[in-house]
Amino acid sequence: MPRGTPNTKLRSTQVLGAEVVLEGGTLAEAARHAHELAAREGLTFIHPYDDPAVIAGQGTVALELLEQAPELEVLVVPVGGGGLLSGMAVAAKALKPSIEVLGVESKSWCAMYQRLRGEPVDVGGDTIAEGMAVRDVGEMAYSILKSFALEILPVDEVTIERAIVALIEIEKTVAEGAGAAGLAALLEHPGRFAGRRVGIVVSGGNIDTRLLSAVLMRGLVRDGRLVRLRVVMPDIAGSLARVAALIGEAGGNIVEVEHRRVFGAVSVKSPEVEFTVETRDREHGEALVAALAAQGVRVGMAE
Repeated sequence: MPRGTPNTKLRSTQVLGAEVVLEGGTLAEAARHAHELAAREGLTFIHPYDDPAVIAGQGTVALELLEQAPELEVLVVPVGGGGLLSGMAVAAKALKPSIEVLGVESKSWCAMYQRLRGEPVDVGGDTIAEGMAVRDVGEMAYSILKSFALEILPVDEVTIERAIVALIEIEKTVAEGAGAAGLAALLEHPGRFAGRRVGIVVSGGNIDTRLLSAVLMRGLVRDGRLVRLRVVMPDIAGSLARVAALIGEAGGNIVEVEHRRVFGAVSVKSPEVEFTVETRDREHGEALVAALAAQGVRVGMAE
């Protein structure tokens, strides 16, 4: 595995009895090392996505989906090396030729999208969907997808974060970045799927708890449910308690308070206090600011 592999994926693999070797900064570098180990120690290299048996096995996901929901009109599948998508396309098209099968990649790692369009592959950078961060797609998978003329939908990193949050809040399902990519496609291209019966593949839940917590908090900020209020107040007894009480009366829940007497203070006699406040939504946050201002509080929404 690459050195940046999430700890939860590493531990889960070790628990199943595997010896995990961390080598290289990318999947391609880890694969080169694996080939070297196989040659040196007489091991058998099993390709994770460019192997006919692996592709066939991954195709059974489409069989199960259509068995449980034969009315599906579209399948949306995350793409890394292309094994899952190509296997599902073969199985789904055999059972239901009219079904549309689409792949999803992060815009920063969209190698299959570029290959199918005949463009030079130019990928890289940080991504929350490291399970799809593949530079060298499977040649067998590529040939299958090209024969079906399948379309790949690149999505933004922020949309993948939104999908992770939505799966937790609505479906109570924890998904890693790559696992949430299918839902991200629906969120980023709603018009494409409106009124259609869509099946998505949630292909993994290996996301570190620290990263997951950061994604959830960023989601609250993005939705306006967690805001920062910057208040300039007189340095007199009771002023902090008064503002806190006004925030509570307006329905805000104070999460954190930072009292700034040195940095950013308008005056040494008028320190700034930054409140991190939980609200119901963006409109509630704006109403909270208006309620404070109406009481003479010098307040603004911090970026």
